[in-house]
Amino acid sequence: MDDRLTELETRIAFQDGTLQTLNDVVTRQQDEIDRLARALGVLKEEMGQLVARAATSVADELPPHY
Repeated sequence: MDDRLTELETRIAFQDGTLQTLNDVVTRQQDEIDRLARALGVLKEEMGQLVARAATSVADELPPHY
């Protein structure tokens, strides 16, 4: 009986360690996802500004025969 209890305690301790490791990985991944989402938002904003600027500058240009 004592050996079985020791075995169960060992397994639980190992599972706790594994669970903590996995939790740390998930936390780091979520932080990276959040960082990438912010960077993507910035890039989308910059792209929108570039497209708007390009459309405006083309519309303002005189035709080549002027």
